[in-house]
Amino acid sequence: MAYKSGFVAVIGSPNVGKSTLVNTMVGQKITITTQKAQTTRNKVTGILTRKEYQIIFLDTPGIHVPKNKLGEYMVKTAYEANKDVDLTLLLLDAKVGFGTRDKEILEKINSKKLLIVINKIDLVSADNIQEIKEQLFLFGLSETKIKQISASQGIGIAALERDIVTYLPDGPQFYPSDMVTDRPERFIAAELIREKALLNLQDEIPHGVGIEIEKLTEYENLTEIDALIICEKESHKKIIIGKKGTMLKKIATQARIDLEQFLGTKVFLQVFVKVKEGWRNSGFMLRELGYQKEE
Repeated sequence: MAYKSGFVAVIGSPNVGKSTLVNTMVGQKITITTQKAQTTRNKVTGILTRKEYQIIFLDTPGIHVPKNKLGEYMVKTAYEANKDVDLTLLLLDAKVGFGTRDKEILEKINSKKLLIVINKIDLVSADNIQEIKEQLFLFGLSETKIKQISASQGIGIAALERDIVTYLPDGPQFYPSDMVTDRPERFIAAELIREKALLNLQDEIPHGVGIEIEKLTEYENLTEIDALIICEKESHKKIIIGKKGTMLKKIATQARIDLEQFLGTKVFLQVFVKVKEGWRNSGFMLRELGYQKEE
């Protein structure tokens, strides 16, 4: 039997579980997850390799109404990921249902290379799921195009993987078998630090936070990392550092644990905080932090 390989875009509204799904399918944490919306800012590639096939997942930012240049970049990234892929997975949150934004996304990307994936089915009743499906039927989608999973619990994941494979063309193995992402270690390090900031800081701060890795040096059994947390206000800087540095230490400690697991070495991590007002509307800063390429 010929080897199969292909690219699969994972898109949807914010906080529907896209990153959790990619991490679960790949079997390793390569993209950050929090309960806050708009966690993913870039298109992150996750790689699942089996003996007979390889699936390259494109995890994308949640599609939302942008309020700044960073938001515009995130939405553009999500829609562009849908182009030239072998399959698109549109994730829905079973708790939220099939909302207005979901309908807009479906109308914009509807194609034969599409599966609707209802996530978080462990949190709702069968009647709730059936109601969502009835709404999807009105868009001309058949039962075979609608899948039900719980990414966090692993429910329906194996079946979804089998369904994805049916869309893959014959092709080469693009990446080595032990490779789970094509993102460089600096990017993963920055994302893991940002995740801990998202988890620990107040609601008004996290989306004004960016991470810059100033140094990443690898030795035989040790990786040294210097990271900069960039925020927009002096008042935010004080909150990020916390009383006697307690918050910054908490963020750094949690990030170091994840980094050691990802890198497979001991990690010496130093994290600093710097104010750069309005960076989310600065094309230069977005390029510096890897959120926007040179035109």
